Amino acid sequence: MSNPQREQRNKIVVLNPKGGCGKSTLVTNIAACYAQRGASTAVMDFDPQGSSTAWLNRRPQDLPEIHGIAAYKKSMQATRSWQLRVPNDTLNLLVDSPAGVTHDDLRELTRDASSILVPVMPSAMDIHAASRCIADLLLVAKVDRNERKLAVVANRTRKNTKSFSQLMRFLDSLGIPIIAVLRDSQNFVHSAEQGIGLHEMPPSRVAPDLEQLNRIVAWLDTWEERRKRAVALKAARQSANRDNVVQKHQFRSA
Repeated sequence: MSNPQREQRNKIVVLNPKGGCGKSTLVTNIAACYAQRGASTAVMDFDPQGSSTAWLNRRPQDLPEIHGIAAYKKSMQATRSWQLRVPNDTLNLLVDSPAGVTHDDLRELTRDASSILVPVMPSAMDIHAASRCIADLLLVAKVDRNERKLAVVANRTRKNTKSFSQLMRFLDSLGIPIIAVLRDSQNFVHSAEQGIGLHEMPPSRVAPDLEQLNRIVAWLDTWEERRKRAVALKAARQSANRDNVVQKHQFRSA
């Protein structure tokens, strides 16, 4: 059995300090998609509401297994690292973050992340919360824009509404990719109730929503490519800085 190292594991963090923005919906549907592919997948649930964990408990036994880690539970009978252990063969790790994370929690949650998704709903309150979340990711968690690991998902939207237009203008202003626009659809409610993902429902019933979910997964699948580009870019910057130092030294010595 293979044992992926941390740097070889696809760690996806779904984050927004505001509750009710659809973090668990994204986590469970992405996890179901990867599990359907046959890839070993785990969900680490930090949300005290335990929505992702409850979804896993409802999941039919005949569907591909998804390992669950109830990270919001704390036990005096075991160390924290033991509670948060991830199976060695896990290829995809989905992290469902809690609302109202501290700066320390933010840094810890996003450490080693290959991708960070921020779901945003179309309301003034949600837009404000998302703008603060993204600012904290860039300034506190030190997420480098050049690594291209940060993306936004517009969630529970209704097109041709004023709130949707305001949301899209806000997202366009961020300079961060908007990789999907999810509808306010009952399909997500029904899948959550059954412990399944949209990829496990009849395609004809969920086609419009599945199209947007596939866009999210397609972007997530580029994580290794994005990481390699970021490493190459960092090396190029370091080389350029060294050259500048040498040139300055030579100029002063002349």
